[in-house]
Amino acid sequence: MDSDVMSQEHGGDLDRAMTRFGGKRAEWLDLSTGINPRPYQVPDLPAQVWSALPDRSSFAAVEAAARRHWRVPDGAEIVIAPGASALIAAMPRLSEARSVAIPEPTYNEHAASFRAAGVELVTDAPVQVVVHPNNPDGRLWPTLPDGDLVIVDESFAETGEASHVAATAGPGVVVLKSFGKLWGLAGLRLGFAICAPEHAAVLRAHLGPWAASGPALAVGARALADDDWAARTRAWLRAQADALDAVMTPHAELVGGTPLFRLYSHADAAALQKRLAEAQIWTRTFSYDPSWIRLGLPPDGTGLDRIAQALG
Repeated sequence: MDSDVMSQEHGGDLDRAMTRFGGKRAEWLDLSTGINPRPYQVPDLPAQVWSALPDRSSFAAVEAAARRHWRVPDGAEIVIAPGASALIAAMPRLSEARSVAIPEPTYNEHAASFRAAGVELVTDAPVQVVVHPNNPDGRLWPTLPDGDLVIVDESFAETGEASHVAATAGPGVVVLKSFGKLWGLAGLRLGFAICAPEHAAVLRAHLGPWAASGPALAVGARALADDDWAARTRAWLRAQADALDAVMTPHAELVGGTPLFRLYSHADAAALQKRLAEAQIWTRTFSYDPSWIRLGLPPDGTGLDRIAQALG
């Protein structure tokens, strides 16, 4: 793997925690990501889904489910990809502009993608990238910035936040969606770009004819159509986020987040992370702000109790 990619800060790096603090993976409570810890139940899949290349009808079924779920406007198209990260890496292909504005702090893959393409990061540019809600602080963008191309990463906008999908009816807005967050199936690798036809053509040419696996398409089509599960899950996430705040706020100040992750401020976030890690609870800190620590949601009351016990 490219060393620049390896050096970018991410959650989900439990190997690093185990190397430093010991323990087996099954013993750890990994709260370093913002992924629903109660994922959508994967159904039994026909053997053909695993053995055959996905056909056009498989892609069409997911596109139809996504169009209904996100209320995609007429005139906008849906591009299916092996995860939102693959789409983020392809965003520089959508514009010949040599500068981009990405308000920080935010998810660092966007800046890395444009830098790799030789595009300069500035404060005002023809290309604008916003993360809505923002990772890690949960900032919302009720109004989009002006730009020839505006990229809106809505990977975490599945828990009740207003979406900007309606703006994709015009030519200058691309909305990115992730399947891994709300549905909790990050390992499935499924993501979506909602955009104008000219941008969709560029992305499809880059991704190739089989941009998602048969199992990902089968599960995605079913999950996107399961409105009852999504409603119940959103309610549980909000309640669990409140429960996590109740455990954490005696020890750290809540400064942001979404129902999928919470951001706290502490005088020494690294020391707090270490204290939790010694109890085999892994969290996320940020090099650009030594006071910030981010926690995803534990899956149950036992996880909440583990945090409370570790913090004393």
